Amino acid sequence: MASAAKEDNPRSTKRVAVVGAGVSGLAAAYKLKSHGLNVTIFEAEGRAGGKLRSVAQDGLIWEEGANTMTESEMEVKGLIDDLGLQEKQQFPISQHKRYIVRNGMPLLVPTNPAALLKSSLLSAHSKFQIISEPFVWKKQDPSKVCDEYTEESVGGFFQRHFGKEVVDYLIDPFVAGTSGGDPESLSMRHCFPELWNLEKRFGSIISGALQSVFSAKREKTEGNKGKLEKKKHKRGSFSFQGGMQTLTDTLCKEIGEDALKLNAKVLSLSYCPGNSSSENWSISASNKDTQTIDAVIMTAPLSNVKDMKITKGGTIFPLDFLPKVTYVPLSVLITSFRKENVKRPLEGFGVLVPSKEQQNGLRTLGTLFSSMMFPDRAPNDLYLYTTFIGGTRNKELAQASTDELKQIVSSDLRKLLGIEGEPTFVNHFYWNKGFPLYGRNYGSVLEAIDKMEKDLPGFFYAGNHKDGLSVGKSIASGCKAADLVISYLNSTSGDDVPGGGLSM
Repeated sequence: MASAAKEDNPRSTKRVAVVGAGVSGLAAAYKLKSHGLNVTIFEAEGRAGGKLRSVAQDGLIWEEGANTMTESEMEVKGLIDDLGLQEKQQFPISQHKRYIVRNGMPLLVPTNPAALLKSSLLSAHSKFQIISEPFVWKKQDPSKVCDEYTEESVGGFFQRHFGKEVVDYLIDPFVAGTSGGDPESLSMRHCFPELWNLEKRFGSIISGALQSVFSAKREKTEGNKGKLEKKKHKRGSFSFQGGMQTLTDTLCKEIGEDALKLNAKVLSLSYCPGNSSSENWSISASNKDTQTIDAVIMTAPLSNVKDMKITKGGTIFPLDFLPKVTYVPLSVLITSFRKENVKRPLEGFGVLVPSKEQQNGLRTLGTLFSSMMFPDRAPNDLYLYTTFIGGTRNKELAQASTDELKQIVSSDLRKLLGIEGEPTFVNHFYWNKGFPLYGRNYGSVLEAIDKMEKDLPGFFYAGNHKDGLSVGKSIASGCKAADLVISYLNSTSGDDVPGGGLSM
């Protein structure tokens, strides 16, 4: 993609360092390389992929990190199309059948108004609050509401709209299952910015969501006029053949092993403006690798960034303005049971456990029905389950031993699915920093990231500390950072960075 002149002069090719080989860093590096840039990824661990971690053993395939993702972000679809991974996508069987526990029993989560009316998950009073929300909130002044509740908790926000029972039996298990958090410790503005903005625009969450969906469909229909209908993509969550790590493995292959430096913890970054060459940055890592570069994309956790030595113009760039980030610990326990020992198997995606159900002896956050979703993940005579323990609900429990967690998981699955006997297989993986907690003071974290980017030209931050916790949002964050790097390099050089116009 580069011109012949640039091939003759290697120094004319812009060089970018990406710190961190999680999915956001890999997505950023792939996009930069696709635009003709020279990219090096520095990863402190001995493997790439971050929290996409798939394992195959003894006929089982399981995830120790993220289990599924969605195509909610346009960057995700672009990346999958560019990598040619459409044929390897796996969509869960009966993925819309999801369960939440109430009074010790798994109940199907209603997915439409008719199912909601029939469901015993919520009381008649809560159902009425949900149905009447568009009418009650239509009369509110949304600008006053949002100004007043800028740092409102997730629990407070949803309780205002739908009542406490909805928070206890829908919101609580949902946020525990997706972030390990709890409704009162999480910030609505940072965890659910789309819904927070819907209230600001429409007052009613339900009415605003419906109008947004109809508007998006209308725009899509108008945009497709005169075009051939493309193959429709299935909606909802998905994984890949071989597990989620297929995505990051493919990215690594496309980027090239020469560009990926493992066991290379970044020790220092130095910005020296005014060099004779355009390479104003230098980076040094624990593997003795030192490079001069034009720009940096940082995807490492902020707690790790604090440990790096950063200088600007020969003087230390102090990082004391970086606030402490709270991380949610999480244990993932993989178990398999013989099918004849599971007396009440449930078809679907999985079951979530509200914190209130601890009074009924349930101590896990929830369990995914891994082999129900993807039958190729286990032999025909076994059920494979993925159970999550810990989060802000039980931080100490996340650090428990494998034997103790096996007993807790077996007890919960016995109550919920009628499982008898011991599991035929157990695997335990502990995430000390499972997720950054988007708490009510998380605005200070984003302000600190913004300050780094403003004070350090050519430095850009991406990942789940900035733009959201999901795999899709991490990918989008990496792609957006790559776009910013390309714009920055174009603005600081006479020649445009080549290779524009890719679908990502």
